[in-house]
Amino acid sequence: MSTTLITGISELVTMDPAHGPAPSAATRPHLGVIERAAIVVDNDAVLWSGPQSTAPDADEHVDLGGRAVIPGFVDSHTHIVFAGDRSREFEARMAGDPYDGGGIATTMAATRDADEPTLAANARSLLTEMHEQGTTTVEIKSGYGLSVADEVRMLRAAATLTPETTFLGAHVVPPEYRDDRAAYVDLVSGPMLDACAPYVRWADVFCEPGAPTAFDADESRAVLTAAGKAGLGLRVHAGQLGPGPGVALGVELGAASVDHCTHLTDADITMLAEAAPDGPVATLLPGVEFSTRSPYPQARRLLDAGVLVALATDCNPGSSFTSSMPFCIALAVRDMGMTAAEALWAATEGGARALRRTDVGNLRPGSRPHLCVLDAPSYRHLPYRPGVPIASTLEL
Repeated sequence: MSTTLITGISELVTMDPAHGPAPSAATRPHLGVIERAAIVVDNDAVLWSGPQSTAPDADEHVDLGGRAVIPGFVDSHTHIVFAGDRSREFEARMAGDPYDGGGIATTMAATRDADEPTLAANARSLLTEMHEQGTTTVEIKSGYGLSVADEVRMLRAAATLTPETTFLGAHVVPPEYRDDRAAYVDLVSGPMLDACAPYVRWADVFCEPGAPTAFDADESRAVLTAAGKAGLGLRVHAGQLGPGPGVALGVELGAASVDHCTHLTDADITMLAEAAPDGPVATLLPGVEFSTRSPYPQARRLLDAGVLVALATDCNPGSSFTSSMPFCIALAVRDMGMTAAEALWAATEGGARALRRTDVGNLRPGSRPHLCVLDAPSYRHLPYRPGVPIASTLEL
């Protein structure tokens, strides 16, 4: 297999504790930064990294001319298989209408009407956008079909794009089941789960008792317990619209992540801290707060308590129609009290932890050779130059 030596790297972020200075109070996480660096990769793995002056030979050579390199972003929460447009809903929110999750029904109707090739093509277009901005690992959820056949169609399409697929039949209760919620929970926990399981790695639930079409603790537990018995890993939408039982449920059932975490109690934070590092990662989705004019999650409190934090886009047509992890990093630094180093860790290694992956989100030997190149000398330019397309995936 051909090997490639990449030189001319002003700053290489490896997430490898064998490299770089120990973290300071200003940076917090250990990014494993090497200055004036080089890295050797093949098609499957990182083989070596270190100072350029000590680089070994390789079959091919690429010179980046003084640009920075970081691990490819890991976007661990997206909903990019869908049809339809909700720009008018966004416009209404910007004019003052509150977000309550009710627009999901609009996307459900459009998604049910679309054929599977259209759904796959739309998702592939968004995946390309992500890749062009440095994202190399993406999780994709269902949740806009909400019938057995339509959830299967969504997940078949998603499975052609990523191994990180998530069954979200318990997104909201569809209109045809509004008068019989128990029957829908039985459907999701039984026939729908059985039909979707061959296409997914994970199961998720929108645990939000304050939203009339979402799921309470008992309903969520029923779905997640059935999914766990089917061999799926667990994830939870928790605390998006208000405080609720989602975090406690995620800790109780051993979920890999609890996502949103916009409204957390002191007890929630304590539970997450006590469960770290093996318990749920708190995955924060600042694009949602930007797009709904909601309060941002209290990232500083989570980090100071020792909770593992990830950042993701939640790319979806209603509450966060962004495919840009650099944009989410800028929001996290500007509006959530995170340092540039903390935000970068959360968008790479943090996302990998939320997916329980060790082979992505870092550039340690043996990891996947997923490199993101910055048209800048340092990772600090990600929040420093918001909205500027400085990040891109390195194609070898």
